[in-house]
Amino acid sequence: MTAEEAVLKRHSVRAYEDREIPDEIVRALEEEVAAVNAEGKLAVRLVREEPRAFRSFLARYGKFSGVKNYFAMAGLPEKGLSGRVGYFGERLVLRAQELGLNTCWAALSFGKGSAKKAARLAKGEKLVCVIALGYGKTQGVPHKSKSFAAVAKADDPPVWFRKGVDCALLAPTAVNQQKFFFTLTGENKVRAEQKGGFYGQIDLGIVKYHFEIGAGKENFVWEE
Repeated sequence: MTAEEAVLKRHSVRAYEDREIPDEIVRALEEEVAAVNAEGKLAVRLVREEPRAFRSFLARYGKFSGVKNYFAMAGLPEKGLSGRVGYFGERLVLRAQELGLNTCWAALSFGKGSAKKAARLAKGEKLVCVIALGYGKTQGVPHKSKSFAAVAKADDPPVWFRKGVDCALLAPTAVNQQKFFFTLTGENKVRAEQKGGFYGQIDLGIVKYHFEIGAGKENFVWEE
């Protein structure tokens, strides 16, 4: 499965089967976690067979069930941490999808104390959020999306820019707010902004990763 195919197949899933993840898939996930931690300067942990974090009232309120595997998205509390968590966390989400698993981002709907303990974070590391992981009882459903014009601006946009925006519109965002905006500011320069909302910097990291998949990293540069 390609990254583009994973984007199309991925939908948020909150209810999971009582099914163990095979060792070979765990190894592939651990390899991706190691790569993400190195490239993103993060401290992500893959937590397995640990159901306590999703037995809280908040998890039930968020309609999660059967979750006992998750990525604990953590790092040192430095500038840009939330954006890196979003960007590299979505890389993990799509890798999991390629491996036949389902996922769902969770920023509030889990027991943070239980997750911190299970992740065994080092002193000074901050748990930002988690990503539920496993075999879903369903494959989820597509979310409603805004129009291209509502989230992007470009005079006579090139094909790669349109593809990038279309891919970003398929990304998960908090409460499906899609409060992001892409502007083509030069022939191949793109500005990405978050327009408020809950967990805006995490969302911006997620949609930037999707944009790169759709547009092709070789076709543009991000405006700093």
